[in-house]
Amino acid sequence: MSRLMRWGVYLLVAAGFAIACAFLSQWQFDRNESRAEQIALVERNYDADPEPVSDLLGTAGVLEPSDEWHPVLLRGEYLADEQLLVRNRPHGGTSAFEVLVPFRDESGLVLLVDRGWISPGEDAVPKSVPAPPQGDSTVVVRLRPGESLPASGRSAPAGQVPTIHLPTIADRVNPSLVTSAYGQLVSEDPPAGAGLGGFASPTDDPGPHLSYAIQWILFAIMGFAFIAYVIRIEIVKAKEDAGELPKRQPRRRDRDADDEDALLDAVPR
Repeated sequence: MSRLMRWGVYLLVAAGFAIACAFLSQWQFDRNESRAEQIALVERNYDADPEPVSDLLGTAGVLEPSDEWHPVLLRGEYLADEQLLVRNRPHGGTSAFEVLVPFRDESGLVLLVDRGWISPGEDAVPKSVPAPPQGDSTVVVRLRPGESLPASGRSAPAGQVPTIHLPTIADRVNPSLVTSAYGQLVSEDPPAGAGLGGFASPTDDPGPHLSYAIQWILFAIMGFAFIAYVIRIEIVKAKEDAGELPKRQPRRRDRDADDEDALLDAVPR
């Protein structure tokens, strides 16, 4: 293979590597933009004034993506006999349970309320679960979209679910349940008392996506720089072999190293 052909192959490899880096960099830019949109949505909705649930979900019970995290006001009653536990939720450094109870609002909507979390007992199940308020209640929740079914296909014992997959929960406890959204509890009136852990605010950490995107761009530039260095070395060596340039001499050892070797040689053995 001639030298020019070999260099052409080098450049093709560098170009292919740069294209791959460009795709990966754009992927990270897209993820950074998506994360920025999520943070902006939380900042806009999280501490907004509660609105009646029917104003945001409508009579059809449909959650618009722009309304996620927005507080809504529920007036009605909990359907305590339809309570479920969702398992394996990360809280308090352990896999906790979250308590799900449907709530029938005066508008007619039935919204699933995630009232909080409780640690597992000795047998990996809670010994007791604090009951919701009885009778008429006023509840404030933040709207969240439902979750997907677990990819692993794992199931759960009776009275429990593996994820907050709303269509599955509706089939199990109440066909009238809204299946586009559920609510994370903010407050209850009358209060049900202590016993359940609350929900932490979502983080505003943008993540490492922007720095990763820049790193992929630098990798692409470094690929071309490495190929340019290799080609330059080959050109210099070819000129040395042709006598156009003096051959480089091996680097001389520094004087300190020579002195150390002389002292070692002078030591009697």
